[in-house]
Amino acid sequence: MTIEMRDSQLSTVVDVDEQVERVAGGFEFTEGPVWHPREHFLIFSDMPGDHMRRWSAAEGVTTFRSPSGMANGNAYDRSGRLVTCEHATSRVSRTELDGTVVTLADSYDGRSLNSPNDVVVASDGSIYFTDPTYGRQSFVGVPREPELPFQGVYRIRPDGSLDLLVDDFDQPNGLCFSLDERQLFVNDTERMHIRAFAVLPDGTLGTGREWAVTEGEGDGAPDGMKFDSEGNLYSCGPGGVHVFDPDGASLGVLRMPEKAANFTWGDADLCSLYICASTSLYRIRVRVPGRPSF
Repeated sequence: MTIEMRDSQLSTVVDVDEQVERVAGGFEFTEGPVWHPREHFLIFSDMPGDHMRRWSAAEGVTTFRSPSGMANGNAYDRSGRLVTCEHATSRVSRTELDGTVVTLADSYDGRSLNSPNDVVVASDGSIYFTDPTYGRQSFVGVPREPELPFQGVYRIRPDGSLDLLVDDFDQPNGLCFSLDERQLFVNDTERMHIRAFAVLPDGTLGTGREWAVTEGEGDGAPDGMKFDSEGNLYSCGPGGVHVFDPDGASLGVLRMPEKAANFTWGDADLCSLYICASTSLYRIRVRVPGRPSF
């Protein structure tokens, strides 16, 4: 079974008879997929392999960058520059249009960040990212003790300054904006829930509230998370990719053969959901398209 339906509304989002397709495999642990809407290729990370890869229908899988700092989450800014979270270097970097890689943030209050994990870019150019400690553990990172006493959510302002926004997470992971950017959603892998924060006029966050819990059978926990073009929220969780309606009701789960870590929409119509799941890259067609990355 590929689709676990929990509410009949799921059939308006995805055909419940749709099957998942394995696009490529043989990786160590895939993460951070991002689709280029103009050139129609996918960039994704293979953290333990210290490798960022590129996939297109014409060329298949090729190398984008190696070594990669054990890259994890990726996002494009409004100029089409790739912003990347790196586990091994504890930094957020940006790949300029000429290929140069620059550091955007690697420390807070004089101490090294934990290991930036996932990232989103607001329409004003502000960059929001999560900073759990997973990249200081073996396999997906470099074992070392944290320098900071908390796991936070941060904002890099357009002028390059860094703000700590929230510091009461166990392990913050996936994050995404609501369609109108008035709310920022952040999940907590250890607590298995998704929180919603009001985005204040100055770009900081109001008090968070629990918005939904990822429940079910199977391997996995809250990780990559995004909204589609109609306001349905997708989040990795137990058994695969969970789908919630705009009010937080669970519609169902796109069940995966391997532990799902992250995903994005791609192809010309943005109706193919590309899913990074452990050693493989998968694809499933959906009825509601995603949104272009820039």
